Amino acid sequence: TKEGSLVSVAGGGDTVAALNQAGVADDMSFISTAGGAFLEWMEGKELPGVAALAR
Repeated sequence: TKEGSLVSVAGGGDTVAALNQAGVADDMSFISTAGGAFLEWMEGKELPGVAALAR
């Protein structure tokens, strides 16, 4: 966050555009542009591309 007291994570869909439009993107700790794949990764699901790289 802006104050550095929390870790803030955002991603999925049009989130990046919404954060930029609201003027708060720079206040986030991490922003993913991966969309749905990022959300699935946050849920703990296996991603085929990541699994292939791990082999």
